[in-house]
Amino acid sequence: MASTPPTRTPLAGGALIAFGAMAGAAIGLFRGEPTVGFLIGTGAGIALAIAIWLLNLRR
Repeated sequence: MASTPPTRTPLAGGALIAFGAMAGAAIGLFRGEPTVGFLIGTGAGIALAIAIWLLNLRR
C-alpha cells in the first residue's frame, strides 16, 4: 500500500548551521580568533536550526 505524501513541506535548517560556521570562522579570522568565531557561529546556526525545527512542529 502506498503512503500518501505529506500535505506540507517541512523546513530545514542545516544550511544555517553551515553558514553560521563559515561566517563565524571568517569573522573570527579578522578578529584574530578563528576557532572562537567558528564555535560561536556554529552555536548560533544550531540555535537558529532548532528555532526553525520548533516552528515547523507547530505548523
